[in-house]
Amino acid sequence: MWFKNIRAYRLTKPFDLSPEALGEKLAPRSFVPCAKSQALAFGWVPPLGDESEELVHAAAGRILLKLKREEKLLPSTVVREQLEEKVAEIESAQGRKVYRKERLNLKDEIVQDCLPRAFSRSTNVYAYIDVKANWIFVDAASANRAEEFLNLLRECVGSFPALLPQVNNAPSAVMTAWLMHRNLPDDFELGQECELRDPGEEGGVVRCRGVDLLSEEVETHLHAGKQVARLALNWDERLSLLLAEDLCLRRLKFADELMKENEDIPEADQAARLDADFALMADAITSLQERVLGLFGGEAD
Repeated sequence: MWFKNIRAYRLTKPFDLSPEALGEKLAPRSFVPCAKSQALAFGWVPPLGDESEELVHAAAGRILLKLKREEKLLPSTVVREQLEEKVAEIESAQGRKVYRKERLNLKDEIVQDCLPRAFSRSTNVYAYIDVKANWIFVDAASANRAEEFLNLLRECVGSFPALLPQVNNAPSAVMTAWLMHRNLPDDFELGQECELRDPGEEGGVVRCRGVDLLSEEVETHLHAGKQVARLALNWDERLSLLLAEDLCLRRLKFADELMKENEDIPEADQAARLDADFALMADAITSLQERVLGLFGGEAD
């Protein structure tokens, strides 16, 4: 339930669907497992788990959603070996060359033949819409997974205008200045991990882990022109994260003190505990997102 990554998207228009109306629109795309010859399936499932039938959970002005994704695992080496065997058989029997278009058709046939026997892997993607603050926060480190979530949501509701936020000051330049001048904002502390990159598409990359980020070693790379692409931080004694130049918040780890605040709620009252934890987490994430935007000069027009 506690999110591990955040890709935040700004809602360019207020979200005015009620939770009940949203649930009705999501229902036609409820999750259905992969058919035998299907490589991928995804759809909506109840965010509170199997004990609930509701596809939407609303609490404290926020709407929690959950996307389930099932994918057949078909090793590329298996497909490639079978393809080469089939090509060699045709070329030997018919005395001709098998060219690209025919190879692609043969590959598709092999994949379709193997899919019914392939293992499946299921993953879940959570997100919540903060109706008051006009954000949607997707728990996904991958941009593709986040966009897949948003695209299905758009398909269901008809229109869902949400954009990645743009800031006035380049995050990479600001984070580089933090290390160069040792002037981290007061409510942040450095972790022990960073990624440094040379400007340009083919620039070198240096990854530092378990080191003092204010050390001479890191400073040497910065003076050589490398810039910070990712930086490990601790925020306000509430959580730790890896802040990236694309504003993605990775590897969120909430402080034990924060996660234990609702321990006095009886275990039997699971719904109340989940809502309380959700509120704690969402308050922290929304506050952190607004703070991060402020660090980089605020949102650009």
